[in-house]
Amino acid sequence: MLSHLVRLDDWLRVPDRPYAPASLLEEGFVHCSPDESSVLAVADAYYREVAGPLMVLLIDEERLRSEVRVEAAAPKPPPGVPEGTRFPHIYGAIERSAVTGMLEVVRDPYGRPLRLAAWS
Repeated sequence: MLSHLVRLDDWLRVPDRPYAPASLLEEGFVHCSPDESSVLAVADAYYREVAGPLMVLLIDEERLRSEVRVEAAAPKPPPGVPEGTRFPHIYGAIERSAVTGMLEVVRDPYGRPLRLAAWS
């Protein structure tokens, strides 16, 4: 299972089309995380200032049409993630049928992630 952080509004913006975040156009792939602790570290490092609900898409790699490569973070992993941790990257849009679940990042009043929780 791959995990991808996304603002809820971005996920809901075009519900009848595959999901294609800005990183796909800018970098050629969709950033994912290999596990919960990495998701929380990425949220802490890059998403503290993001307003609104922050979600984690749970993506079944077997349902994707696009290639998935597990690669080193460049230039290095975010704080809290061990050196050498490799991150999945999806080289194409994400079919919505490949998303098998969604969790919410529970944050404190300062935007720091505390945990992942079921989304209702």
